[in-house]
Amino acid sequence: VGKIYTYPKTDKYLLKLASLVLSFYLPAIAPVNYCQTETKTCKNTELLVLVNRLDSTESAIPFDYAKFDFCPVDTEKKPPSENLGQVLFGDRYHVTNYKFTYKKDEVCKKLCEKTYTKGNDESEGLLTDLKRIIEQNYQQHWVVDNMPVAWCTDGGEGKDYCTTSFPVGCYIDKNGQTQGRCDPGVATNQEQYYILNHVDFKIEYKTNSDGTGRIVAVKIKPFSHSQSVEDCTGGAALSLTFGAEGTITVPYTYSVKWEENNKVEWASRWDYLLDSNTQVNVQWYSILNSIVIVLFLSGMVAMILLRTLHRDIARYNQLDPEDPQEEFGWKLVHGDVFRPPRKGMMLSVLIGSGAQVFFMISVTIAIACLGFLYPGNRGFLLSAGVVMYVCLGSPAGYTAARIYKSFGGERWKTNVLLTAHFVPAIVFSIFFVLNLVLWGEGSSSAVPFGTLVGVLALWICISVPLTFVGAFFGFRQPAIQYPTRTNQIPRHIPPQSFYSKEIPGILMGGVLPVGSVFIQLYFIFTSIWAHQIYYMFWFLFVVFIILVITCAETTILLCYFHLCSEDYHWWWRSFLSSGSSALYFFLYAVYFYAERLQMEGAASLFIFFGYTLIMAIYFFLLTGFVGFISCYFFVNKIYSVVKTD
Repeated sequence: VGKIYTYPKTDKYLLKLASLVLSFYLPAIAPVNYCQTETKTCKNTELLVLVNRLDSTESAIPFDYAKFDFCPVDTEKKPPSENLGQVLFGDRYHVTNYKFTYKKDEVCKKLCEKTYTKGNDESEGLLTDLKRIIEQNYQQHWVVDNMPVAWCTDGGEGKDYCTTSFPVGCYIDKNGQTQGRCDPGVATNQEQYYILNHVDFKIEYKTNSDGTGRIVAVKIKPFSHSQSVEDCTGGAALSLTFGAEGTITVPYTYSVKWEENNKVEWASRWDYLLDSNTQVNVQWYSILNSIVIVLFLSGMVAMILLRTLHRDIARYNQLDPEDPQEEFGWKLVHGDVFRPPRKGMMLSVLIGSGAQVFFMISVTIAIACLGFLYPGNRGFLLSAGVVMYVCLGSPAGYTAARIYKSFGGERWKTNVLLTAHFVPAIVFSIFFVLNLVLWGEGSSSAVPFGTLVGVLALWICISVPLTFVGAFFGFRQPAIQYPTRTNQIPRHIPPQSFYSKEIPGILMGGVLPVGSVFIQLYFIFTSIWAHQIYYMFWFLFVVFIILVITCAETTILLCYFHLCSEDYHWWWRSFLSSGSSALYFFLYAVYFYAERLQMEGAASLFIFFGYTLIMAIYFFLLTGFVGFISCYFFVNKIYSVVKTD
């Protein structure tokens, strides 16, 4: 046995122990042995090439490969079934007619030929669709032996830069500029479209002791060549512009070269792809810097807060309880600090939903760190998140019930129904509208009706009953007893300074949490919208811990200052102060869209910000829950250690 995958060199030393712990294979991604002739122990003599969706950094609308006029896919062989996460991401796999026999080289083998005729509406329509995706720099994703096919180019300093996608073709604008790394080898000042219709495959394999082999790398070089070239080398690039003859013939060809490579272990075959990530070192040093800053800030906040509280508690306990005028600071509001808030029903529902999101993210990241999620398949992570969210309805119901009962609430049926339906209904409504847009655009990301019904069934048949079960046990528990009694008449709150008022105080609370993790947000957005592999789950785990600590400490500090200013309305403020991080999360998404992406079109704009809104809602619930729970235990603790009447 060996590792599922390994981390880049910058991570290996930090994760050496973890890599040893995770030394096992998982089903469906075990190594496959190939041989030249079929035997009893080796049945695999051919490699299949799978194609996935077409996507682009200039559009949020992915498309199915079979939607366009490429070579027909193999309909007789069934592709692997997509999981829920893959369906939501728009992955659609097809088996192509590329056939590779183990250790058999091929030179300029024709796969198929497409002809387009000027004046034929159907033919011109197909050609227009090809030009459109070429102009928008759509990329192809191919998979061989359960591993992405890599397009490698010179990255400088003797290193190759490899990506898991390559363009459909090359577009040259009127200024002679091409997009991305695509180079058709043609110099022109006219607008032209060139199709990359030839692919050179280099398949590297490691020979086993029994003579079989395992694939350790599949690299390609796409080219554009005209039909007059026999060996697929040299010649003119194939333009998709009609000439005098009025027809365009596009031959799709490929060459295969097998190369033995016994230096790379099968368990380490991902390294050349992961090492090509030029941002790894940036993230490495940036996250270390963030950890140092957050730890230093945490130490300072803890030291100031603990020293101040220790002095306050000692002074309060030495005061004469019969002389109330000597009281000052946060002790003055001990008779109002546990007064139930307004709109307590909604607050308890949001806290319960936040608990569900918190545990869902915690469990999903833990699963990822333990190596159960395949790095090349983004759908696995999303599937795990959806399943965990559905199965963790009980913590939501229990938490909401306990909080609501402590407020003296009696409408427990309404509380349970809102906890089970309020947030999921909002998210599903947004998702359904986005799905309608994707349906209208003919995108592969449009979730089929059957999948929508399946998601609804998961929600109604699993999540809702579990929420009711959690609420049942929550309401059966005795009401939480607070350390001080609540006065019958609310205390007057003195005028507050500008920074102690509600809106400024809430907005200040969200700056530090997002500031401590915004670098990781860049990589998450890049993975989602720039279609990069995200594999650094241990980094994500560390960042998640940083986020939780920062939210907790920031909220506690703000809560303490508000209590010292005799403002006892901390229930909603503790949730919103930390939850306001979602506002800055959304603002960062706006910046990322404007500065890092080149998306065009109203549909892409709507899809990007629609999905970002869903992420911001869950980020709001997560950070709000952490802030509220931290402040809740803090307030209970400090008022339980002072003498009151």
